Formats: sequence, C-alpha cells, structure tokens
Amino acid sequence: MFSPDGRLFQVEYAKEAVRRGATSIGIVADNGVVFVAHKNVLEPLAVPSTIQKIFRVDSYIGATYSGLVSDGLHMINLMRNKTQTHRMIYNETESVETIAREVSEEMQMATQYGGIRPYAISLLIGGIDKEPKLFEIEPGASYLGYKADAIGSGKKMAEDMLVKSWKQGMSIEDGINLGVSIVKKINEGKLNENNIDISTIKKDVGFEIFPLDKVAKYL
Repeated sequence: MFSPDGRLFQVEYAKEAVRRGATSIGIVADNGVVFVAHKNVLEPLAVPSTIQKIFRVDSYIGATYSGLVSDGLHMINLMRNKTQTHRMIYNETESVETIAREVSEEMQMATQYGGIRPYAISLLIGGIDKEPKLFEIEPGASYLGYKADAIGSGKKMAEDMLVKSWKQGMSIEDGINLGVSIVKKINEGKLNENNIDISTIKKDVGFEIFPLDKVAKYL
C-alpha cells in the first residue's frame, strides 16, 4: 500500500537490498556489449566457481544482477524460458528491449498485489539485435536503456567514472579494461580471477563468458 506521502516502502526496502549487493557493470561498445561483475565470496571455504554473476540468456543476450541471489536466479531462469519460447516459435533471438519489457512486467506484478513482495534485485540486460543495447530494470519495475550503467553497492562511484570515461564507439577491449578498472577501484584493488566475472556479447561470436585464465590477464 502507498504511504500518505506516496511511497511504497516495500519497493524502497527492495532497493536497499540491491544497494547492499555486489557491483555489476554493463558497457555498450562499438560492436557488442561488455559485462563486468564483482562476486562477494564471503565464506572462507566457499568454492568461488560455484558463484556466478553473469549469465547467458540466449545466443546474443546476457544478464547480470545485484541483490538477493534467489530472486536473481529465478529471474534469469524466467528470461531463459521466454527467449527459448520465442526462438522455438520464430526461429530468431528475441530483441533485447522486448525481453527487458517482459521482465519489467513480471516485476511490476510483485509491486501491485498483497501477499507477495517486490523482487529485491536490479538487472542489467544486454545484447545485440539490430545493434548493441543495454537496459537496467530496478525493483520498482521501471526499465531504461543505457550506453553504460552500474548496479549494486558501488553504483554511484561507477556511474561517475563511466560518465567521465565512456566514449561513443569504444572497442570491446577498452570496455573490458574500463569495467575492470572501475570494479578494482570500488574494491580498493582487492581483486583476483576468482571474485570477478567478465563476459562479452559480440556480433560475430555471440555471448562469451571468460575462463579464469583469460580473466586473470585483465587484473
């Protein structure tokens, strides 16, 4: 229910959960999209390879999230189901904006009815249809397209750096280096190949998640 001053407290609480999540960055480059995401490996005996922050949704669509892990994994599965259904019917990759709109519609339902809570995640969905595109969906279920964007605990610092450093037509390689440098600064240099995910979506390759040895080259 709305408060007398027009606020939805449950949505604001969900946004606070996102602000406590690890930082994820999306960057639109000249011929694709770059994702760089920090992984919070807090348990000393945890196996880092079992923690994943960037996901393949379809051949030319990827996504990352910040916030409640279970909500993020559920929404990734939902996106995969929707894109697979679209591919089976139309034999093509669903457009990035269409899947972003469908996800925002699903999240909006959780802000409207009693007995359920909003999703405590923000999502970055990127990919290529006619051109590289990137969208952010926040817990209030609004979505917006971006040239470069960040979610999670380091959002403000990352956005400030992206505004200063992002350039129209920058290469995939420059996008990776920019994303890694931002995550490194947010985490005060405490990075290794086990606590960061890097992924690209290129016109000629599609979605690619980097193995550990390839990630290590950028640190």
